[in-house]
Amino acid sequence: MANRLPKGKGTVLLRLDTSTENIDPEGELVYASVMLKAVFPGSFDPPTLGHLNIIERASSLFDELLVVVAENPQKKYLFSVAERVALMRELVRHKHNVTVFIWNSLIVEFMQTRDLRIILRGVRGTDDFSYEFELSMINKALDTTIETIFMTTDPQYFVLRASAVKELAFFQGDVSGMVPPLVGEALKRKYPLQGADPS
Repeated sequence: MANRLPKGKGTVLLRLDTSTENIDPEGELVYASVMLKAVFPGSFDPPTLGHLNIIERASSLFDELLVVVAENPQKKYLFSVAERVALMRELVRHKHNVTVFIWNSLIVEFMQTRDLRIILRGVRGTDDFSYEFELSMINKALDTTIETIFMTTDPQYFVLRASAVKELAFFQGDVSGMVPPLVGEALKRKYPLQGADPS
């Protein structure tokens, strides 16, 4: 009798070829367990409820989700990479299949070092999709084995952008509906008084 493996998110259903020797003559269905892993890259400056919504939904679809916090020396950040990673790790600590990484180069190179193939990107509308589509084509040109999956945002996060969160926080506005409390407190420490550039 063929062995059966527990069915998980990445389980693939196979039918055995009964013409092959030493194969179950009844041609029974067996399950081959394949770990599905995805990479969710971004600046996360700061992490928002929109980011967390994507992570929450994706973690239920994939066996492992790797959140990659980007560090681009050409880009200006409000939070340092260490701060962004610390915030994100605290926010996802309850998710056993979510891990947070730092990367300061091309995301394709990160994936190649770990033999990963799936990039997950959240999109809020046509502007997002246009940009993300072009980016996915660039990644595809760099490595043809890389696939990009687009996940649409939930409606309540349709207009939520990290840049808007920072600007609102700069003017002492209420960001409680945009970021988790941990991030809200971190923003208050960054903007105790008006006078810093929110860009």
